[in-house]
Amino acid sequence: MLVKKICILGLDDYAMLSGERGVIGGENVQHVLLARAWRDLGIDVSMIVFEQGLPRDLEVDGIRVIQAFRPDVGVPGLRFFHPRISRTLLAMQRADADVYYQSPASPFTGVATWFARQRRKLSVVRIASDAGCVPGQQLMRLRRDRKLYDYGLRNASLIVAQTHHQQSLLRQHYGLASEVVNMAVEPAPRAPSAPQDIDVLWVANFRPVKRPELVLELARRLPHRNFAMIGGPLIGQEDSYTAARKAAADVPNLKLLGPLPYAEAGAMFERARLHLNTSEFEGFPNTFLQAWVRSVPVVTFFDPDGLVRKKQLGCVASSVEEMAAALDALLSDELRRKDMGARARAFASAEFLPWQVAGRCVELMETRLSTGLVHAATVDG
Repeated sequence: MLVKKICILGLDDYAMLSGERGVIGGENVQHVLLARAWRDLGIDVSMIVFEQGLPRDLEVDGIRVIQAFRPDVGVPGLRFFHPRISRTLLAMQRADADVYYQSPASPFTGVATWFARQRRKLSVVRIASDAGCVPGQQLMRLRRDRKLYDYGLRNASLIVAQTHHQQSLLRQHYGLASEVVNMAVEPAPRAPSAPQDIDVLWVANFRPVKRPELVLELARRLPHRNFAMIGGPLIGQEDSYTAARKAAADVPNLKLLGPLPYAEAGAMFERARLHLNTSEFEGFPNTFLQAWVRSVPVVTFFDPDGLVRKKQLGCVASSVEEMAAALDALLSDELRRKDMGARARAFASAEFLPWQVAGRCVELMETRLSTGLVHAATVDG
C-alpha cells in the first residue's frame, strides 16, 4: 500500500471525534467517518484541530489528534499568518503524512496544498458545497482568503467532488478536473425503531444560507403538524440563532432544541417522519444520508444531481407554498411516505457506507502517487 499515513486538516473536528457537545457541521462528520474507516484499513490517521487545552500528544479512538492553535489566539489583524498559519504548518510537519486532506473551502485549503507541494506529498481537496466551485461565491469575506483558496484548488494533487454537478462547475469555472466520490454515512442502528413523534425535523447550523426562518414560516402554515429544529450558532453568525429562538417562542408547534451531539441528533432522526432542508444552496447534505439510512424521506428545495426526484427519495419544492403542500401531503399518506423511506434506506445503505467511500479515496490517492501526479490536479485543456 502506497498510502500509509493520512492527515486531515479539520480544525473544528474535535467535537465530532470525541463525541462532546459542540457545533458540528457536515464536513466534521465526513472527516471523522473517513478517519475511522481509513484507520480500519490499517492506515495511520492524524487530525489537526483547534487547541483544546489537552495534552499535546493525544489519541482518540485510534486516531492521532494534533492541536494547532486556539480559535481566539493572536492579535486581530496580525494573527492570521502568526500564529495561525505558522502553527498549522508546524502541526502538518508533526503529522509527517503521505497525504494531506482538507475541506471545506477556506484559506487553509491553500495552506494545506502549499505545504504538501513543498514536501512533495499528496494533497486532496474535498468540495463541500457548490459555492466552492464558482470563483467569488465562497463564503469568505476577505480577498486574501479567496486567493488562498483558489491557489489551493488549482494546486491540489486531487480534487474530490460530491456530485457530478460540482464536477461540471469546476470544469466550467476553473478548468479543473475532479473525481466524484460519494459521501459517507454510518449504518442506522438495528435496534427497534423509536416512536415517530416528530412530523418534520430540520437539522443544520444556524446561518443565513440555511434559511432557518423558512422553518418557522412552514410551522405557522401547518399548525396541525409538529416541527423540531436541531442546530446551534456559528461564530460570527449568532444573530441568526438568536432571531430564530426568539421567533420560535411564538410558534407552539415548533421546538428549537439547540445543538446536540452527533449521536443524539441521530436518535432524533429515528423519531422523525420527514426531514426538511431549506438551504439556499448545498453540496450533498449529510443530513439527507442520516435521514435516508433511517427510512426518512426528505422534503427540500435543493436536489443533488436530481437524486431525490429521480429515485423518489422525497419531494423537491420550488416555493414555500409547494413545500408546505408537499409536507402535508406526505404526512397524510403513510403508505407513500413509507415506500419512499424504504427506497431511501436501500439506496443509502448500498452506496454510501464509510468503508466504500474510504476505499475509493485510497484508490484515487494511490493512482496519483503511482503515476507521480502529486503536484496539481489535472487542468482541462
